[in-house]
Amino acid sequence: MAKIQMKTPLVEMDGDEMTRVLWQWIKDELLLPFIDLKTEYYDLGLKKRDETNDQITVDAANANKKYGVAVKCATITPNAARVKEYDLKQMWRSPNGTIRAILDGTVFRAPIFVKGIEPYVKTWKKPITIARHAYGDVYKGVEMKIDQPGVAELVFTAADGTVTKETIQKFETPGVIQGMHNMSKSIRSFARSCFNYALDTKQDVWFATKDTISKKYDHTFKDIFQEVFEAEYKEKFEAAGLTYFYTLIDDIVARVIRSEGGYIWACKNYDGDVMSDMLATAFGSLAMMTSVLVSPDGNYEYEAAHGTVQRHYYAHLEGKKTSTNSVATIFAWSGALRKRGELDGIKELQEFGDKLEAATIKTIEEGIMTKDLASITTMPKESVTQVNSEEFIKAIRKNLEAAL
Repeated sequence: MAKIQMKTPLVEMDGDEMTRVLWQWIKDELLLPFIDLKTEYYDLGLKKRDETNDQITVDAANANKKYGVAVKCATITPNAARVKEYDLKQMWRSPNGTIRAILDGTVFRAPIFVKGIEPYVKTWKKPITIARHAYGDVYKGVEMKIDQPGVAELVFTAADGTVTKETIQKFETPGVIQGMHNMSKSIRSFARSCFNYALDTKQDVWFATKDTISKKYDHTFKDIFQEVFEAEYKEKFEAAGLTYFYTLIDDIVARVIRSEGGYIWACKNYDGDVMSDMLATAFGSLAMMTSVLVSPDGNYEYEAAHGTVQRHYYAHLEGKKTSTNSVATIFAWSGALRKRGELDGIKELQEFGDKLEAATIKTIEEGIMTKDLASITTMPKESVTQVNSEEFIKAIRKNLEAAL
């Protein structure tokens, strides 16, 4: 069979640890045999980021803006332990945070539904899509450790020289401070992305912050969402039979648990980070959640919503076979290839993305699955075959070849 041809390259962002190993296996087994794969490659592994003083992350994000579509492997965001482990120059920022700051936009995350993998929350009958704001907050925060008595102040110096000050804390003992920010333009883009995606997918939008406590920061999010909705989307939502609903973050968490699903849950950056992992696990597995960053100017970055699977990687280095779920990483590739095909008018590439996802789901529904799914499936035990990481990918290849 002739390989599917590509016109424009994907921006390929490689990553760390076990997901980096899976990344190559996926390419070797599920992509390269069938596609004349064109990518502009960026190694975002932690060592390369350290070597380039994180410039490679910036370069990858700018390449995403140039070509329009990127696919990204999971990466390490270093803490103090990682700095020591990898002998880093410094504690580099989250590469996802850097990329999102450059692209802006919104991250949409949704669970992958498979028969036999039932949500832990029994009321959930439909997927819940997390819409995560992709700019600012703690991901661009500036932090400082305080080791002596003194006064910490929040200071804004306007262009006209006017100075505004607020006292953060009078320190008598050691502590820490953090300054974070957001941009009204970015919040407005976030709101529009959520409302547009809701109209496209015919889903209601739920949004929540802690505006009762954060009366300026969080309240600004609430106000801008309401302004954008009233001015641009209210009539469209009414015509489509959709609703926009705002409440406090603690109230919405309770509502989500009691709901049947089927809506977009819009979250600030950190809320979306945490809640998307909670939803992924509650729907079955962290490795069963898609993630795509959509920028206001039409750029897309596809990735898995989970981390680098550190524990499995250490086992892999010892020569042990792991049973690591690669579904979300496979869906990152399928989503990026389908979008590339859509933008370039290559129907075969779009169909390949669909068939790769269908082959992956079929493999699981046939009872061939990794340990995380085998331990929670409702399928009869005698019909389940638990396989290792490589065997799972090779089983998907058989179904993919049959589909092609």
